[in-house]
Amino acid sequence: MLILGRGSKSHSLQAMARTLLELLDANPEPGQKQLLELEGIHTVRAGMIQAIMEVGRRRYSFGSPIEGPADAFQIIRHLGDRKQEHFLCLTVNGAGHLIKLHTITIGLVNRTLIHPREVFAPALDDRAASILVAHNHPSGNLVPSQEDREITERLQNAGDLMGIPVLDHIVFHSSDFRSIL
Repeated sequence: MLILGRGSKSHSLQAMARTLLELLDANPEPGQKQLLELEGIHTVRAGMIQAIMEVGRRRYSFGSPIEGPADAFQIIRHLGDRKQEHFLCLTVNGAGHLIKLHTITIGLVNRTLIHPREVFAPALDDRAASILVAHNHPSGNLVPSQEDREITERLQNAGDLMGIPVLDHIVFHSSDFRSIL
């Protein structure tokens, strides 16, 4: 809401911010055309949003290496308060730095469908050396389910076959996380 500044004649600031966050959840790198399709977003606001996103990209792309799940959690924690499960893939370069955060799927309140093909597609595109995966638990319960453990094993096997190791699978909400590995 601070970035947007104020609402428009037909939309409140909160509604505009919510719509923008929904777009960013579905597409972390929207183009100007997509931003301009949102109610109340004009050319100047779209440019400001893109500039702020670029600052964030540079901050996370060249920061300290991801040395463990706590570092990854700092990158994804803003998605911990979502009402639906978001399954994420963090692609990592050979030096251990984040290449990009990808939203693989947005599911239901307590479930999302995951397939290794969808998880590793962005890793291949990014030429990642490794990945971390994560998903939020909207309930706040950080105990991994049996399904969470099974998909972790499937992803590890696929990663081993492809030479792109899965460094960790994190279950999280906005204030805490738990590593499955």
